[in-house]
This record gives sequence, C-alpha cells and structure tokens, in this order.
Amino acid sequence: MPLIETGKLVDDAWVHLGDDDALPAADVPVIVSLARFHKDRDTLVGRNGGLGIWLASSQHPKDIADHLADFALVALDFPKFRDGRGFTIARELREHLGYRGVIRATGHTLPDQYLALVRCGVSQVEIPEGRDPALWAHALTEISTAYQVSVAGPLSMARLSRHKKTEHAA
Repeated sequence: MPLIETGKLVDDAWVHLGDDDALPAADVPVIVSLARFHKDRDTLVGRNGGLGIWLASSQHPKDIADHLADFALVALDFPKFRDGRGFTIARELREHLGYRGVIRATGHTLPDQYLALVRCGVSQVEIPEGRDPALWAHALTEISTAYQVSVAGPLSMARLSRHKKTEHAA
C-alpha cells in the first residue's frame, strides 16, 4: 500500500509479519501483532532493522506501555472509517505515554481524516490501494483551523478564541 508522511509519499521498508511467519533477516524492520510480541519478545527486541507493533482497535495502548522503548513504530488498526478508537489510541500514546516514535494508521481511513490523524499524533498513513495520494496531500492544507486541541500543529479555535478574549481584556 502507498504510504504518506507529512503529505508526501514515502517508501515503506517495514514488513508486516503474521503470527506464524518466519522472521526475515535481522536488518529488515518488522511489524508484529501484540500476541506475536508477547510470544517472541526475546527474539524480536534488539533487531537491527527495527521493531514495530500492530494494535487492533480493541487493544489498549497501556498493554504496551512498559515496552514502548522497544518499538520504533506503532501501527494502529482503523477497521472502519467511522471507528474513532485509533484516534484516541494515537493521542494516548503521545500525550499520556510519551511515545515519540512513528505512529502509523492502517486500514480504512479517508483523506478527510488525514489532518485529524496528524493532530492526534499519527505520523504515517497507509493509503488504501487504488486511492489518489494527491487527495491525501491536499487534505493537510485544505483546512487550517480546528476545534479540537492538537498534539501537533496549529492552535484550535478554542485556544484562538481565548487568546483574542485575553487581548481585548488587556
């Protein structure tokens, strides 16, 4: 699948491993499920290529809180475009657990959600096959103001409103 980061297509060196797939060479970065991580933790941690974890939308980020330093990437599942749990998980990883690595959205997402994903802390989005990457890049610039507070990006409408009230009161 095409991969977009900061509005630009980027190469994807990561390999998604199934729970029973053989490990590739140690310099190949892999993304594994939470179950596979728990089963093969000793073998997976410390790989030269990097280790990523895939979280289903039903899994809580606290399930990996003690191991966040082991992961260069956390991939979040978006099973349906209207399922907002991935947004919450990304925000929790950034704000409450202090994760600074790559957060990747996978699954069913829409270009209209791209800016909101970035504002919640998502670094990369796997674009569904057959979708136009230009629509995704445009989505970052189409709307410049938001109502919600962001972990990154411009101020929200609420903060701008408070700032203006403070200016007028002075």
